[in-house]
Amino acid sequence: MKRILIFSFIVLFASCTSQSKTEQTDFIKDYLERLENSRKYLVLVAEEMPEDKYGFKATPESMSFAENLMHITWAMDWHCQSLLGERKARDWNTDNTLKVANKSKAEMIATINKTFDETIKFIKEFDTSKFNDRLDYLGLDRSKRQILLLLSDHVTHHRAQILVYLRLNGIKPPRYVLYQ
Repeated sequence: MKRILIFSFIVLFASCTSQSKTEQTDFIKDYLERLENSRKYLVLVAEEMPEDKYGFKATPESMSFAENLMHITWAMDWHCQSLLGERKARDWNTDNTLKVANKSKAEMIATINKTFDETIKFIKEFDTSKFNDRLDYLGLDRSKRQILLLLSDHVTHHRAQILVYLRLNGIKPPRYVLYQ
């Protein structure tokens, strides 16, 4: 009887562990699908705005259309490579890789695609056993899973701003792509 009880506990524990691993894998799979859709839609939005309007700002205090695009890429890089990947953060004041600088529209779209590629590669390789690890997120205690969710929210937030920029310039935004 004792052996049956011990065996039952082992089977129960093993099934809980594998279910948790499956859930983590499913989360990554779902997240990557969402991220890829987000990329496609962001690129469509970036392509819609004429290059001569990339400097457009809704208000003097706002970031320009181009600055919003590059801010999205910088934040993706920072969330994944620096916060989750523990690489030293880029210096915003001196590193122009993910800033507007003198980039053309085509160069910015290429930068968006490259950053999404790097982010997707990073997330595919991310050790999901670290999802519950905690870190300081601008003074808040957050799990690494929450950091990924915050990254999605951030992309959506700034993309929504530039959708308004399109409308303010009389341009109809591309049709919304679901699940992003």
